[in-house]
Amino acid sequence: MKNKYFIMNLCLSFLLITFLISACNDQKDIHSDGEQRVEQTYTCPMHPQIIQNTPGSCPICSMDLVLFEKTDNAQSLRIDKTRQTLANIRTMTIGVDGITNQKRLNGRLVTNPEKSHFLSSRVSGRIEQLYIRETGVLINAGQAIYRIYSEQLAVLQQEYLLAIAQVEQFPSDKKYRQLEEAAKQKLLVLGQSQQQINSLAKNKKSEPSVTYYSPASGVITELSITEGQYVEEGGSIFQLEDYSTLWVEADVYSTEAQYVKVGKQVKVSIPGWENQPQTMTIRFINPSFDSGSQLLQIRGTISNPNSQWQPGLQANIFLPMKSQDKVLNLPTDAIIRTEKGNHVWVETKSNTFEPRNVEIGMENFDQVEVSDGLSQGDNVVITGAYLLYSEFVLKSGKQPLTVISNNNIQ
Repeated sequence: MKNKYFIMNLCLSFLLITFLISACNDQKDIHSDGEQRVEQTYTCPMHPQIIQNTPGSCPICSMDLVLFEKTDNAQSLRIDKTRQTLANIRTMTIGVDGITNQKRLNGRLVTNPEKSHFLSSRVSGRIEQLYIRETGVLINAGQAIYRIYSEQLAVLQQEYLLAIAQVEQFPSDKKYRQLEEAAKQKLLVLGQSQQQINSLAKNKKSEPSVTYYSPASGVITELSITEGQYVEEGGSIFQLEDYSTLWVEADVYSTEAQYVKVGKQVKVSIPGWENQPQTMTIRFINPSFDSGSQLLQIRGTISNPNSQWQPGLQANIFLPMKSQDKVLNLPTDAIIRTEKGNHVWVETKSNTFEPRNVEIGMENFDQVEVSDGLSQGDNVVITGAYLLYSEFVLKSGKQPLTVISNNNIQ
Protein backbone atom coordinates (compact mmCIF):
# COMPACT_ATOMS: atom_id res chain seq x y z
CA MET A 1 0.00 0.00 0.00
CA LYS A 2 2.85 2.34 0.86
CA ASN A 3 4.50 1.60 -2.50
CA LYS A 4 1.28 2.56 -4.27
CA TYR A 5 1.12 5.97 -2.55
CA PHE A 6 4.79 6.51 -3.20
CA ILE A 7 4.37 5.94 -6.95
CA MET A 8 1.35 8.26 -7.08
CA ASN A 9 3.24 11.04 -5.31
CA LEU A 10 6.17 10.61 -7.68
CA CYS A 11 3.91 10.92 -10.74
CA LEU A 12 2.24 14.04 -9.34
CA SER A 13 5.63 15.62 -8.71
CA PHE A 14 6.74 14.90 -12.25
CA LEU A 15 3.55 16.43 -13.70
CA LEU A 16 4.04 19.54 -11.53
CA ILE A 17 7.61 20.01 -12.70
CA THR A 18 6.55 19.60 -16.34
CA PHE A 19 3.80 22.20 -15.86
CA LEU A 20 6.20 24.70 -14.33
CA ILE A 21 8.73 24.29 -17.17
CA SER A 22 5.97 24.79 -19.73
CA ALA A 23 4.78 27.90 -17.94
CA CYS A 24 8.30 29.32 -17.94
CA ASN A 25 8.66 28.70 -21.67
CA ASP A 26 5.36 30.46 -22.27
CA GLN A 27 6.65 33.48 -20.34
CA LYS A 28 10.17 33.73 -21.83
CA ASP A 29 9.11 36.37 -24.34
CA ILE A 30 7.12 38.37 -21.76
CA HIS A 31 8.57 41.21 -19.71
CA SER A 32 7.99 41.36 -15.97
CA ASP A 33 5.36 43.99 -16.61
CA GLY A 34 3.47 41.70 -18.97
CA GLU A 35 4.64 43.21 -22.30
CA GLN A 36 5.91 40.97 -25.10
CA ARG A 37 9.71 41.10 -25.67
CA VAL A 38 10.77 42.58 -29.02
CA GLU A 39 13.22 40.45 -31.00
CA GLN A 40 16.65 42.11 -31.17
CA THR A 41 18.58 42.40 -34.43
CA TYR A 42 22.26 43.16 -34.96
CA THR A 43 24.10 44.47 -38.00
CA CYS A 44 27.54 45.74 -39.08
CA PRO A 45 27.95 49.53 -39.41
CA MET A 46 30.29 49.06 -42.40
CA HIS A 47 28.47 46.17 -44.07
CA PRO A 48 24.74 46.61 -43.37
CA GLN A 49 23.90 43.56 -45.47
CA ILE A 50 25.13 41.49 -42.51
CA ILE A 51 22.06 40.99 -40.28
CA GLN A 52 21.61 38.45 -37.49
CA ASN A 53 19.59 37.98 -34.28
CA THR A 54 22.55 37.49 -31.94
CA PRO A 55 25.55 39.66 -31.09
CA GLY A 56 28.86 38.85 -32.69
CA SER A 57 31.45 40.08 -35.19
CA CYS A 58 31.13 40.95 -38.87
CA PRO A 59 32.43 38.09 -41.03
CA ILE A 60 33.81 40.63 -43.52
CA CYS A 61 35.61 43.26 -41.44
CA SER A 62 35.48 41.64 -37.93
CA MET A 63 33.87 44.75 -36.40
CA ASP A 64 31.44 44.24 -33.50
CA LEU A 65 27.85 44.10 -34.65
CA VAL A 66 25.59 46.90 -33.36
CA LEU A 67 22.01 46.67 -32.18
CA PHE A 68 19.16 48.29 -34.01
CA GLU A 69 15.41 48.06 -33.73
CA LYS A 70 13.25 47.75 -36.79
CA THR A 71 10.79 50.43 -35.72
CA ASP A 72 11.33 53.06 -38.40
CA ASN A 73 9.04 52.49 -41.38
CA ALA A 74 9.99 55.70 -43.16
CA GLN A 75 10.68 55.40 -46.87
CA SER A 76 13.19 58.27 -46.93
CA LEU A 77 15.98 59.78 -44.88
CA ARG A 78 16.20 63.31 -43.57
CA ILE A 79 19.79 64.53 -43.12
CA ASP A 80 20.48 68.08 -41.99
CA LYS A 81 23.12 70.25 -43.67
CA THR A 82 25.68 69.78 -40.91
CA ARG A 83 25.55 65.98 -41.14
CA GLN A 84 25.68 66.19 -44.92
CA THR A 85 28.90 68.18 -44.69
CA LEU A 86 30.45 65.76 -42.20
CA ALA A 87 29.46 62.77 -44.36
CA ASN A 88 30.64 64.48 -47.57
CA ILE A 89 27.24 64.01 -49.19
CA ARG A 90 27.19 65.85 -52.50
CA THR A 91 24.57 65.87 -55.21
CA MET A 92 24.40 66.72 -58.90
CA THR A 93 21.58 67.31 -61.32
CA ILE A 94 21.54 64.47 -63.80
CA GLY A 95 21.71 65.54 -67.42
CA VAL A 96 22.23 64.25 -70.94
CA ASP A 97 25.79 63.80 -72.17
CA GLY A 98 27.97 61.48 -74.22
CA ILE A 99 29.63 58.38 -72.79
CA THR A 100 32.40 56.15 -74.10
CA ASN A 101 32.96 52.55 -73.14
CA GLN A 102 36.64 51.78 -72.63
CA LYS A 103 38.72 48.63 -72.51
CA ARG A 104 41.75 48.57 -70.23
CA LEU A 105 44.85 47.01 -71.77
CA ASN A 106 47.90 45.84 -69.87
CA GLY A 107 51.04 47.61 -71.03
CA ARG A 108 54.57 48.48 -70.00
CA LEU A 109 57.03 51.32 -70.39
CA VAL A 110 59.98 50.63 -72.69
CA THR A 111 63.09 52.61 -73.55
CA ASN A 112 62.66 54.75 -76.64
CA PRO A 113 65.49 53.61 -78.96
CA GLU A 114 65.21 56.88 -80.86
CA LYS A 115 66.66 58.53 -77.74
CA SER A 116 69.50 56.05 -77.23
CA HIS A 117 73.12 57.11 -77.75
CA PHE A 118 76.20 54.90 -78.06
CA LEU A 119 79.66 56.44 -77.70
CA SER A 120 82.66 54.60 -79.12
CA SER A 121 86.32 55.61 -79.11
CA ARG A 122 87.34 57.60 -82.18
CA VAL A 123 91.03 56.78 -81.65
CA SER A 124 93.05 53.99 -80.10
CA GLY A 125 94.83 54.79 -76.85
CA ARG A 126 94.92 54.50 -73.06
CA ILE A 127 92.20 55.88 -70.78
CA GLU A 128 94.12 58.28 -68.54
CA GLN A 129 91.15 59.60 -66.58
CA LEU A 130 87.53 58.47 -66.31
CA TYR A 131 85.18 61.18 -65.02
CA ILE A 132 82.11 58.90 -64.78
CA ARG A 133 82.76 55.60 -63.03
CA GLU A 134 79.30 54.06 -62.56
CA THR A 135 76.04 53.45 -64.37
CA GLY A 136 72.75 55.15 -63.51
CA VAL A 137 74.36 58.60 -63.42
CA LEU A 138 72.53 61.46 -65.11
CA ILE A 139 74.85 63.55 -67.29
CA ASN A 140 74.34 66.60 -69.48
CA ALA A 141 75.36 67.27 -73.05
CA GLY A 142 78.92 68.64 -73.17
CA GLN A 143 79.93 67.10 -69.83
CA ALA A 144 83.45 65.60 -69.72
CA ILE A 145 83.41 61.79 -69.84
CA TYR A 146 87.01 60.58 -70.18
CA ARG A 147 90.55 61.67 -71.09
CA ILE A 148 92.61 59.49 -73.45
CA TYR A 149 96.28 59.41 -74.43
CA SER A 150 96.63 58.61 -78.14
CA GLU A 151 99.77 58.60 -80.26
CA GLN A 152 97.56 58.43 -83.36
CA LEU A 153 95.94 61.72 -82.35
CA ALA A 154 99.32 63.28 -81.63
CA VAL A 155 100.53 62.43 -85.19
CA LEU A 156 97.42 64.02 -86.74
CA GLN A 157 97.85 67.13 -84.59
CA GLN A 158 101.44 67.47 -85.79
CA GLU A 159 100.22 67.11 -89.38
CA TYR A 160 97.72 69.92 -88.82
CA LEU A 161 100.36 72.20 -87.26
CA LEU A 162 102.65 71.56 -90.24
CA ALA A 163 99.86 72.47 -92.65
CA ILE A 164 99.25 75.70 -90.74
CA ALA A 165 102.98 76.59 -90.93
CA GLN A 166 103.00 75.98 -94.71
CA VAL A 167 99.97 78.23 -95.20
CA GLU A 168 101.64 80.97 -93.18
CA GLN A 169 104.77 80.67 -95.31
CA PHE A 170 102.93 80.47 -98.63
CA PRO A 171 99.61 82.30 -98.03
CA SER A 172 98.73 82.51 -101.74
CA ASP A 173 99.19 78.81 -102.45
CA LYS A 174 95.75 77.06 -102.60
CA LYS A 175 97.34 73.63 -102.34
CA TYR A 176 98.62 74.31 -98.84
CA ARG A 177 95.24 75.69 -97.80
CA GLN A 178 93.59 72.47 -99.02
CA LEU A 179 96.08 70.40 -97.04
CA GLU A 180 95.34 72.48 -93.94
CA GLU A 181 91.58 71.96 -94.37
CA ALA A 182 92.05 68.21 -94.89
CA ALA A 183 94.17 67.93 -91.72
CA LYS A 184 91.53 69.87 -89.80
CA GLN A 185 88.73 67.58 -91.03
CA LYS A 186 90.64 64.52 -89.81
CA LEU A 187 90.74 65.99 -86.31
CA LEU A 188 87.00 66.78 -86.46
CA VAL A 189 86.21 63.23 -87.57
CA LEU A 190 88.18 61.88 -84.61
CA GLY A 191 85.98 63.84 -82.23
CA GLN A 192 88.02 66.97 -81.69
CA SER A 193 85.81 70.00 -81.08
CA GLN A 194 86.29 73.27 -82.95
CA GLN A 195 87.37 74.88 -79.69
CA GLN A 196 90.09 72.26 -79.18
CA ILE A 197 91.33 72.74 -82.76
CA ASN A 198 91.46 76.53 -82.32
CA SER A 199 93.43 76.07 -79.08
CA LEU A 200 95.85 73.74 -80.91
CA ALA A 201 96.41 76.30 -83.69
CA LYS A 202 96.92 79.08 -81.16
CA ASN A 203 99.40 77.26 -78.91
CA LYS A 204 101.26 75.60 -81.81
CA LYS A 205 101.79 72.53 -79.61
CA SER A 206 100.32 69.07 -79.94
CA GLU A 207 98.48 67.55 -76.98
CA PRO A 208 98.25 63.73 -77.18
CA SER A 209 96.03 63.57 -74.08
CA VAL A 210 92.59 64.76 -75.12
CA THR A 211 89.29 65.02 -73.19
CA TYR A 212 86.09 63.77 -74.82
CA TYR A 213 82.64 65.09 -73.92
CA SER A 214 79.12 63.63 -73.92
CA PRO A 215 77.20 64.29 -77.15
CA ALA A 216 73.78 64.29 -75.40
CA SER A 217 72.01 64.36 -72.04
CA GLY A 218 70.68 61.25 -70.36
CA VAL A 219 71.38 58.38 -67.99
CA ILE A 220 74.41 56.12 -68.44
CA THR A 221 73.04 52.57 -68.64
CA GLU A 222 76.25 50.80 -69.69
CA LEU A 223 79.91 51.65 -69.05
CA SER A 224 82.42 49.52 -70.95
CA ILE A 225 85.78 50.95 -69.86
CA THR A 226 87.85 51.43 -66.73
CA GLU A 227 90.58 53.93 -65.95
CA GLY A 228 93.99 52.82 -67.31
CA GLN A 229 92.43 50.50 -69.89
CA TYR A 230 93.71 50.49 -73.47
CA VAL A 231 90.95 50.78 -76.09
CA GLU A 232 91.00 50.21 -79.82
CA GLU A 233 89.59 52.58 -82.38
CA GLY A 234 85.83 51.97 -82.47
CA GLY A 235 85.80 50.31 -79.04
CA SER A 236 82.64 50.80 -76.93
CA ILE A 237 82.82 53.48 -74.23
CA PHE A 238 79.28 53.83 -72.82
CA GLN A 239 75.57 53.73 -73.63
CA LEU A 240 73.33 56.69 -72.85
CA GLU A 241 69.52 56.65 -72.56
CA ASP A 242 67.35 59.73 -72.69
CA TYR A 243 64.15 59.11 -70.67
CA SER A 244 62.42 62.37 -71.62
CA THR A 245 60.10 60.23 -73.76
CA LEU A 246 59.24 56.54 -73.42
CA TRP A 247 57.61 53.89 -75.54
CA VAL A 248 54.41 52.28 -74.31
CA GLU A 249 53.81 48.74 -75.51
CA ALA A 250 50.45 47.01 -74.96
CA ASP A 251 48.95 43.62 -75.80
CA VAL A 252 45.64 43.44 -77.65
CA TYR A 253 43.52 40.31 -78.02
CA SER A 254 42.31 39.29 -81.45
CA THR A 255 38.70 40.20 -80.56
CA GLU A 256 39.79 43.76 -79.74
CA ALA A 257 42.01 44.28 -82.79
CA GLN A 258 39.16 45.86 -84.75
CA TYR A 259 39.20 48.86 -82.39
CA VAL A 260 42.92 49.54 -82.88
CA LYS A 261 44.14 51.80 -85.69
CA VAL A 262 47.33 53.71 -86.35
CA GLY A 263 46.78 57.35 -85.43
CA LYS A 264 44.09 56.62 -82.81
CA GLN A 265 44.50 58.42 -79.50
CA VAL A 266 44.25 56.51 -76.21
CA LYS A 267 44.71 57.43 -72.56
CA VAL A 268 47.67 56.01 -70.62
CA SER A 269 47.78 55.83 -66.82
CA ILE A 270 50.77 54.75 -64.73
CA PRO A 271 49.87 53.01 -61.42
CA GLY A 272 50.77 55.38 -58.62
CA TRP A 273 50.48 58.42 -60.91
CA GLU A 274 46.78 58.16 -61.83
CA ASN A 275 46.46 61.93 -61.45
CA GLN A 276 48.89 62.40 -64.36
CA PRO A 277 47.24 60.63 -67.32
CA GLN A 278 49.01 60.91 -70.67
CA THR A 279 47.53 60.97 -74.15
CA MET A 280 49.22 58.58 -76.56
CA THR A 281 48.82 58.22 -80.31
CA ILE A 282 49.17 54.66 -81.60
CA ARG A 283 52.16 54.74 -83.99
CA PHE A 284 52.76 51.06 -84.66
CA ILE A 285 50.71 47.86 -84.81
CA ASN A 286 52.55 44.56 -85.12
CA PRO A 287 51.44 43.00 -88.43
CA SER A 288 51.28 39.50 -86.92
CA PHE A 289 50.05 37.89 -83.69
CA ASP A 290 52.47 36.35 -81.21
CA SER A 291 52.53 32.61 -81.82
CA GLY A 292 50.58 30.66 -79.21
CA SER A 293 49.17 33.71 -77.44
CA GLN A 294 46.83 35.37 -79.96
CA LEU A 295 48.10 38.74 -78.78
CA LEU A 296 48.78 41.71 -81.01
CA GLN A 297 51.29 44.31 -79.88
CA ILE A 298 50.70 48.04 -80.29
CA ARG A 299 53.09 50.87 -79.51
CA GLY A 300 53.13 54.58 -78.98
CA THR A 301 55.19 57.31 -77.31
CA ILE A 302 54.44 59.41 -74.23
CA SER A 303 56.33 62.26 -72.64
CA ASN A 304 58.05 61.64 -69.30
CA PRO A 305 57.86 64.81 -67.17
CA ASN A 306 61.04 65.24 -65.12
CA SER A 307 62.06 61.70 -66.11
CA GLN A 308 59.94 60.42 -63.18
CA TRP A 309 59.11 57.07 -64.85
CA GLN A 310 61.57 54.34 -65.74
CA PRO A 311 61.39 51.57 -68.32
CA GLY A 312 59.79 48.42 -66.93
CA LEU A 313 56.93 50.12 -65.09
CA GLN A 314 53.41 48.85 -65.67
CA ALA A 315 51.04 51.01 -67.71
CA ASN A 316 47.28 50.91 -68.19
CA ILE A 317 46.03 51.82 -71.66
CA PHE A 318 42.35 52.75 -72.00
CA LEU A 319 41.12 51.83 -75.47
CA PRO A 320 37.77 53.42 -76.54
CA MET A 321 35.41 50.66 -77.70
CA LYS A 322 31.94 52.18 -78.18
CA SER A 323 30.38 55.55 -77.58
CA GLN A 324 26.87 56.96 -77.28
CA ASP A 325 25.61 60.51 -77.45
CA LYS A 326 22.83 62.12 -75.43
CA VAL A 327 22.32 59.57 -72.65
CA LEU A 328 21.67 60.07 -68.93
CA ASN A 329 24.84 59.29 -67.06
CA LEU A 330 26.23 59.49 -63.55
CA PRO A 331 29.59 59.00 -61.84
CA THR A 332 30.09 55.32 -61.04
CA ASP A 333 30.29 56.06 -57.28
CA ALA A 334 26.66 57.19 -57.31
CA ILE A 335 25.42 53.65 -57.98
CA ILE A 336 24.88 51.30 -55.01
CA ARG A 337 25.21 47.73 -56.26
CA THR A 338 23.72 44.90 -54.18
CA GLU A 339 22.68 41.33 -54.83
CA LYS A 340 19.09 42.55 -55.26
CA GLY A 341 19.86 45.19 -57.88
CA ASN A 342 21.14 48.73 -58.34
CA HIS A 343 19.81 51.91 -56.79
CA VAL A 344 20.73 55.55 -56.28
CA TRP A 345 19.72 58.17 -53.74
CA VAL A 346 17.69 61.14 -54.96
CA GLU A 347 17.15 64.37 -53.03
CA THR A 348 13.38 64.75 -53.45
CA LYS A 349 13.20 67.91 -51.37
CA SER A 350 15.58 69.90 -49.21
CA ASN A 351 17.59 67.57 -46.91
CA THR A 352 15.36 64.58 -47.76
CA PHE A 353 16.72 61.57 -49.67
CA GLU A 354 14.92 58.57 -51.14
CA PRO A 355 16.27 55.39 -52.76
CA ARG A 356 15.49 54.94 -56.44
CA ASN A 357 15.84 51.68 -58.36
CA VAL A 358 17.76 52.15 -61.63
CA GLU A 359 18.74 50.15 -64.68
CA ILE A 360 22.26 50.78 -65.98
CA GLY A 361 23.72 50.37 -69.46
CA MET A 362 27.13 51.21 -70.86
CA GLU A 363 29.77 52.17 -68.33
CA ASN A 364 33.44 52.94 -68.07
CA PHE A 365 35.79 53.63 -65.19
CA ASP A 366 34.33 57.07 -64.52
CA GLN A 367 30.73 57.13 -65.75
CA VAL A 368 27.73 54.84 -66.07
CA GLU A 369 24.67 55.17 -68.30
CA VAL A 370 21.28 55.20 -66.55
CA SER A 371 18.79 53.59 -68.94
CA ASP A 372 15.77 53.55 -66.60
CA GLY A 373 14.68 54.86 -63.21
CA LEU A 374 15.76 58.51 -63.44
CA SER A 375 14.73 61.56 -65.38
CA GLN A 376 16.70 64.52 -66.58
CA GLY A 377 16.84 67.11 -63.80
CA ASP A 378 16.76 64.68 -60.85
CA ASN A 379 19.11 65.69 -58.04
CA VAL A 380 21.20 62.55 -57.40
CA VAL A 381 23.73 61.87 -54.62
CA ILE A 382 27.17 61.29 -56.17
CA THR A 383 29.33 61.03 -53.03
CA GLY A 384 28.25 59.61 -49.68
CA ALA A 385 25.55 57.37 -51.19
CA TYR A 386 26.87 54.34 -49.33
CA LEU A 387 26.55 56.20 -46.01
CA LEU A 388 22.88 56.89 -46.78
CA TYR A 389 22.44 53.22 -47.60
CA SER A 390 23.98 52.19 -44.26
CA GLU A 391 21.91 54.75 -42.34
CA PHE A 392 18.70 53.51 -43.95
CA VAL A 393 19.41 49.87 -43.07
CA LEU A 394 20.31 50.77 -39.48
CA LYS A 395 17.08 52.73 -39.01
CA SER A 396 14.59 50.53 -40.85
CA GLY A 397 16.24 47.12 -40.78
CA LYS A 398 15.41 46.71 -44.46
CA GLN A 399 17.29 46.96 -47.72
CA PRO A 400 16.32 50.06 -49.75
CA LEU A 401 15.33 47.91 -52.72
CA THR A 402 12.92 45.97 -50.47
CA VAL A 403 11.11 49.19 -49.66
CA ILE A 404 11.07 50.15 -53.35
CA SER A 405 9.63 46.77 -54.33
CA ASN A 406 6.93 46.95 -51.65
CA ASN A 407 5.93 50.41 -52.84
CA ASN A 408 5.68 49.17 -56.42
CA ILE A 409 3.46 46.26 -55.34
CA GLN A 410 1.13 48.58 -53.49
